[in-house]
Amino acid sequence: MSGFRALAASSAALISLSLGASQALAQAGEVNVYTYRETKLIQPLFDAFTKDTGIKVNVTSASSGLEQRIKQEGKDSPADVLLTVDIGRIDDAVKAEITQPIDSAVIDKVVPAQYRDPDKHWHGISMRARVIYASKERVKQDAITYEELADPKWKGKICIRSGQHIYNNALFAAYVAKYGEAKAEEWIKGVKANLAQKPSGGDREQARDVAAGKCDIGIGNTYYWALMQEKEADKKPWAEATKVILPTFQGGGTHVNLSGVLLTKNAPNKANAMKLIDWLAGEQAQQIYADINYEYPVRAGIKVNPVIEGYGKLNADTLPLAKIAGSRKAASTLVDKVGFDN
Repeated sequence: MSGFRALAASSAALISLSLGASQALAQAGEVNVYTYRETKLIQPLFDAFTKDTGIKVNVTSASSGLEQRIKQEGKDSPADVLLTVDIGRIDDAVKAEITQPIDSAVIDKVVPAQYRDPDKHWHGISMRARVIYASKERVKQDAITYEELADPKWKGKICIRSGQHIYNNALFAAYVAKYGEAKAEEWIKGVKANLAQKPSGGDREQARDVAAGKCDIGIGNTYYWALMQEKEADKKPWAEATKVILPTFQGGGTHVNLSGVLLTKNAPNKANAMKLIDWLAGEQAQQIYADINYEYPVRAGIKVNPVIEGYGKLNADTLPLAKIAGSRKAASTLVDKVGFDN
């Protein structure tokens, strides 16, 4: 074969391979994700998924209102998957009737039952714990129970954001689910009596106020402290003035919440959506969640980020998140009843 013919044959082969790859990608299609997570925080996940499967991920990110948007879009909604944070938003999505069951042997095997909906409408893909940011200078103890937050010894020493915020609502709902509404009411009253100031701000601001000496302990999620320590230079002094304590329920474990995934009711790309949902529970995705988002993996055997590991071993409470979801309304009512935010 002449050099010209060899070059032509080689070029034709390359064109064929290129067309084949393009066709494979086109056949693989796409999946549309609505998410409460900032796109930049989870884009590495989607990039890795596309690399593995050839499926393009289209992302719509918002800080609120995605359940309502999907409901309003109805049968014409492009959404295939909803990624959300906190059992509250997960529960809201199910109640809005915008989801369908996730029938997956992979998920049933990998994700512990307490982090899955008994009716299969959602499951967790990562965990975060509701913990204490304690003053390194003024708090000498390294173990605290949630029940102890109502102990008068902490009078005037606790900072917290609104009791109606979804993160605190879930913690209070866990207390209701464990002990009943009467005991939960007394506990919430006790915590209110120990507040140093009116509930305000976000989780980071609780660490700020502890660092400023306004209170000795603040309530926040695990990943915020890690973000302040590792990625937010202006807030690093707040982290350095505090230590993270993993509180537990008496005779139980640390309250955890979820980042969850739901399959939308009218998913136009259901097959690809299921591939993504299964992939998110895989080892690669779980490690990315741990390393980038500072969360605890739901899959066993995945290494926790070193900063999070530094808090100590997480002994997650075994109360199913579905039971916590069922107590959300009662917890919200109690917060208003005792005037927690006043």
